[in-house]
Amino acid sequence: MPPLGLACALAWLIGAAGVLWRSELPGVAALWTGLAVGLGWWVAPTRWRWFGAALVGLAWTGLHAGWSLQSQLPVAWEGREIVVTGRVDGLPEPEARRTRFLFRIDDGADQPLPLRGRTVRVAWYDEHGAETIGPRRALGAGERWRFHLRVRAPRGLANPGGFDAERYAMAQRISATGYVRAPERAMRLEAGSGLDAWRSRMSARIEAGAPAASNRFVRALALGDTRGLSQDDWQVLRAAGLTHLIAISGFHVGLVAGAFALLAVLAWRLFPALARRMPRPQAIGWLALAGALGYAAVAGFALPTLRTVLMIAVVVLARTSRRPARVVDALVLAMLAMLVCDPLSLLAPGFWLSFAGVAWLAWCLPASLHWAKAFLPAQGVATLGLLPLTAVLFGQASLAGPLANLVAIPWWSLVVVPLSLVGTVGEWVHPGAGGVAWRWAATCFDLTWPAFTWLANSRFALWWLPEPSVWALPLALMGAAFILLPKGVPGKMLASVLWLPLLWPDRGLPREGEMELVVLDVGQGLSVVVRTANHALLYDAGPAVEEGFDAGERAVVPALRALGVPRLDALVVSHGDNDHAGGVPAVRESVPVAITLAPAGSPVEGDAPCLGGAAWRWDGVEFRFLHPPPHFPYFGNEASCVLRIGTTQGAVLLPGDIGTQIEAGLVRRQAAWLRSDVVVLPHHGSAGSSAGSFVRATGARLAVGSSGFGNRFRHPREDVVARWREAGAEVLDTQSSGAVRIWLGRDGLSVRERRHDRARPWDAVRRQRAGGLSYRPEDGRPDAPED
Repeated sequence: MPPLGLACALAWLIGAAGVLWRSELPGVAALWTGLAVGLGWWVAPTRWRWFGAALVGLAWTGLHAGWSLQSQLPVAWEGREIVVTGRVDGLPEPEARRTRFLFRIDDGADQPLPLRGRTVRVAWYDEHGAETIGPRRALGAGERWRFHLRVRAPRGLANPGGFDAERYAMAQRISATGYVRAPERAMRLEAGSGLDAWRSRMSARIEAGAPAASNRFVRALALGDTRGLSQDDWQVLRAAGLTHLIAISGFHVGLVAGAFALLAVLAWRLFPALARRMPRPQAIGWLALAGALGYAAVAGFALPTLRTVLMIAVVVLARTSRRPARVVDALVLAMLAMLVCDPLSLLAPGFWLSFAGVAWLAWCLPASLHWAKAFLPAQGVATLGLLPLTAVLFGQASLAGPLANLVAIPWWSLVVVPLSLVGTVGEWVHPGAGGVAWRWAATCFDLTWPAFTWLANSRFALWWLPEPSVWALPLALMGAAFILLPKGVPGKMLASVLWLPLLWPDRGLPREGEMELVVLDVGQGLSVVVRTANHALLYDAGPAVEEGFDAGERAVVPALRALGVPRLDALVVSHGDNDHAGGVPAVRESVPVAITLAPAGSPVEGDAPCLGGAAWRWDGVEFRFLHPPPHFPYFGNEASCVLRIGTTQGAVLLPGDIGTQIEAGLVRRQAAWLRSDVVVLPHHGSAGSSAGSFVRATGARLAVGSSGFGNRFRHPREDVVARWREAGAEVLDTQSSGAVRIWLGRDGLSVRERRHDRARPWDAVRRQRAGGLSYRPEDGRPDAPED
């Protein structure tokens, strides 16, 4: 068994993935010991060499994960305002109200000790009420600046189907997040320099030289600069299955390498004397590698480009040393190189899709097959083989993708991308020379984009899949492998049954007369999903900030899709405050809603008011509004819709943001209806709510708060939490539990906390508890979750 063979590479990969799947990392001493033992086994001449490779992969990846987490901001530094100098890393992302960018802090003695030489993700906001872009307009790639920052350790939300910001921060070695304080004191120290500054200048030239309607796509294809793409653009690309093409992919790097190889062939034929210095086969390989490496650098060294560069490097080195190199060998060595240099890259979806795609093609298609004859089979193999990974990683599958790729791959890759690159090279050689090629690239792109937009907007373009169980992916991969076996192998139709747990997973729907409640983690706000056997209701949709975090888009809609909720039978908006109603437009835009209920007089556009006494039944479960009564004036929080949901086994109370006065009225007039097993804390657990009489009247066994980490209101208040606990209730909160999923039925009351149920080494709550400290910001900037 060769040390760099396929078996050892797979063992290394399994060990690396296994350590990241654990809830906690092994101790540093155990990891170093495992690395030493594994290296001994790996280089030993034994058939158990794969065991050593697995141990090395586990230990090496665990050490890198530990180093990344140790580099994150200590809890004791949370919320501090610091003065730092450093360089803007990558391309800043300007938006209407803010600019986000990565900032590499200098490694000097005058910098804050925990962040010396570290990378911080920074947001620079305009002043409140500003009508024009402020001083952040001057920020450029590659520049050195001095900032006053308020910082905290990376923190995100934990919901079904949601983006894991904490995992992303660990994989990208982001040590902290923060925002610019006192923008007037921000000072640029040096002008932009380096590759990022060049990319930024070239992107600006493309924007000026190509038609405004589509220059954003030319920038993406030429430079990997996707900052100009809107959410609508990404939606079309996802629905049409084209996201792998719009950002620079490995295939594009291969095309550039092929072009450089062709140039080498022409040069060595025109000037035969060059063969005296270097044989033509070696020259072709090294120039191809140089072209691929240069293009990967222009693209910002995205993961698919690195994979292609590494594979080309393996082939070139093999040919230079006159050794045979199969595609499988190149793939294995490239994967091992990635796992050695950046073992945390396997946390990125691109790692799995990139290497798995090439692996499927290498396994299913003969190397001798001509590229023209291999195009259609390759599309089928890639679509079928990558569908399980796509479904698990993104919770969706594009049914229009195979058709769209038949046109987009040859047209964009062989026409649009070469024209974009010719323009970029021409502009680099002589300013102003790239405009013609860029305009042609934009024109060629525009010929296909309307068709893809129409295809993406068709009813069956995008298929959203509920969150599957852990074992659904390996079963689907086994099914795909069996289906892709050579013709004549019997039982392929039966193999498709292995896809059922992935494509049609068990959604865990309640039975008749039972209910499920999911209190989502939306930061400082509220959103609750209620499901019965055949119906779904959403109570509030979380906060939204203009041109910033939108809980409806980033948390609620993904959670509904992950839970398998295709439509809402009712949307109840407790009242019009932003932390409850801000995400409503995003929800309405993405999910069909049968009826919207809101208090009379609220700024929320509803189909009918919620009125005390109104009731209905779904699947044996009774829904009843307790407040507000008819003709009650709209007083914001005090007019909140109070909804009680009852089954024969128990009840749930959703009180919105009512205060102690409304609570007292409910206790006097409707005490019997207040009895509930589960209560969502009124007004997020504020000091002006959860009076003792109200708490006792509910008799709750479980109280759930929904609040944002480090919120400036200090929700939930310690005295409020103590009051509920003294009354016999267990108290949970989304800022420490993530989404809280509750079942109430004939089996009693059961609860699952997202952060505890799916604990991972990068969990910020464990880090916070280990530090034993927390912080409270002076203003509202950090309340917004990372998006």
